[in-house]
Amino acid sequence: MGKFKAALLQTHVYSNKGKNIEKAVKLIEKVSREGADIAVFPEMFICPYDNSCFREYGEEEGGPAFMAMSKSARENGIYVVAGTMPELVGDKIYNTSYVFDRNGEKIAKHRKMHLFDIDIEGGQRFKESDTLSPGQEVTVFETEFCKIGLAVCYDIRFPELSRLMAMEGAEAIIIPGAFNMTTGPAHWELHFRARALDNQVYTIGVSPARDMEASYHSYGNSIAASPWGNVLCRMDEKEGYVIQEIDTDYVKKIRNELPLLKHRRADVYELIKINK
Repeated sequence: MGKFKAALLQTHVYSNKGKNIEKAVKLIEKVSREGADIAVFPEMFICPYDNSCFREYGEEEGGPAFMAMSKSARENGIYVVAGTMPELVGDKIYNTSYVFDRNGEKIAKHRKMHLFDIDIEGGQRFKESDTLSPGQEVTVFETEFCKIGLAVCYDIRFPELSRLMAMEGAEAIIIPGAFNMTTGPAHWELHFRARALDNQVYTIGVSPARDMEASYHSYGNSIAASPWGNVLCRMDEKEGYVIQEIDTDYVKKIRNELPLLKHRRADVYELIKINK
């Protein structure tokens, strides 16, 4: 199959975890009826983006949010990229994205590899490393459409990671994220266009809606970019969703006409994946 439809779900994150889960389930039902093949949620879609909340809202794999997303994927026959949620493993907390197939089976799991520690004079200060632990794995999963890479927010700033996913066959890369009001206006669109262009893939970034009453102000602006580097859709800061068609035949066309991945100088440089 050369085409699929991805629903970018820019949700408002409430302080009530149960309300966030309930709303996510309803959205999956809604976009599946509208023909979406994959529903994509934002980073920390069940939890306020605040270090003080991650353990309280977190759960072990197989917890209530995990099971609700699995059940909804199965009941609606749709893939679900469950944004991210705090994953509890002993005394550690990971910023984790789960992917469920149409049968509700978990087919991928990505723990955010690069922790967001930022301190910009006159701007944003936030240190994920105060509470979160980094993941170690490059994540690519199979669908009937194509292989899809999965990363989380700050991961997009490291082009080596996206290139590894492309070299493993990814034709699209999905990135739940929550850029803020300092980094978002400066770099959000630029990063998604650049990674799409670098690797001749579709990039899909899904953010929470902006809530100026929250402690962390998300930029919003969920986005999809093409393998040619064009913006296909871009939301504003408000809650909502967009269903964007993705054409994997176009990836093949671009890679055939401008075969930059084949033109890499592996005799001079090499990117090596190390599993830990």
